[in-house]
Amino acid sequence: MIAEVTSAVLEGIRAEAAAADPRECCGILLGDGGTVRALAPARNVHPAPETHFEIDPRALIDAYRAARGGGPQVMGYYHSHPHGPAEPSATDRASAARDGRIWAIAGEGEVRFWRDDEAGFEPLSLRVIDR
Repeated sequence: MIAEVTSAVLEGIRAEAAAADPRECCGILLGDGGTVRALAPARNVHPAPETHFEIDPRALIDAYRAARGGGPQVMGYYHSHPHGPAEPSATDRASAARDGRIWAIAGEGEVRFWRDDEAGFEPLSLRVIDR
């Protein structure tokens, strides 16, 4: 499977991860037609943001409300691992909704994309576009 994202999205995740270090950044992946085209950065409200993330519920509500109103669709979520690899951690696996959404994880200088489905996390190939 392939994750299609704009170069601006990819650079935005990298920049947010660097700015949040040593805490985890997090937010929402927005798009249409199977392409992630934008980010909705969110506050990490987890009590231990150095090792965990929790997207501010208000940001999630706002993103889903905007999508219902004809705005960009919520395609998934992103977060960073300041001191770990760009792959789902045991905590990520335990808290995943298994809803088919895309997860982008930044860690160790890279951003990798995953699909969270009923069988767990599946790695996605990345196609970067500039439109």
